[in-house]
Amino acid sequence: MSFDYLFKFIIIGDSAVGKSCLLLQFTDHRFVTTHDLTLGCEFGAQLVQIEEHKIKLQIWDTAGQETFRSITRNYYRGSAGALLVYDITRRETFNHLNDWLKETTNYSNGKLDIILVGNKTDLLENRAVSYEEGEEFAKEHGMKFLETSAKTALNVEQAFMATAKLVYSKLINQEILPDQEDSGIKSGPSKNIKLQEQTKKKNENSGGCC
Repeated sequence: MSFDYLFKFIIIGDSAVGKSCLLLQFTDHRFVTTHDLTLGCEFGAQLVQIEEHKIKLQIWDTAGQETFRSITRNYYRGSAGALLVYDITRRETFNHLNDWLKETTNYSNGKLDIILVGNKTDLLENRAVSYEEGEEFAKEHGMKFLETSAKTALNVEQAFMATAKLVYSKLINQEILPDQEDSGIKSGPSKNIKLQEQTKKKNENSGGCC
């Protein structure tokens, strides 16, 4: 698969907020009504286009249970972007958001771009957290905010793309450099080929490399 850059993402939040379903909807465009709880981490990937660059999103879906927290913490460092997910029908998942943010502070590289996602808008009749509450929490912590439905696909692609664009902006502005340890960004095969071609042309124009 040809791509210019690889961005490593993680999806975090309490158990059963729909993290795995969001990933499946984004990568496979499908929804399953029953999904086994994630044990440790699961993985998915998707190729997206941002401006003239092809970006491969490598997405790690982390377990929300405390039992696996020591495993999932290893995935914070070296990630460039994160989706912090809660269930709009379960207030306790919203109340735990501060705990998750503390984990990102303690275990990430310090440059993690996070988007807040309130999932399960297909269950509006059971809403326990208002849109305004989610929006206010995101503003207080400097995050973008979207409500999604993994079932109907509402705003699912937008959530991942918004995160990718935040990371891409830092990359273009050289706030994060690719291929550095823990940056969460790697140069892809096509980017390396382009660099080789540019170097070759530069050497030819200057009469060689010696």
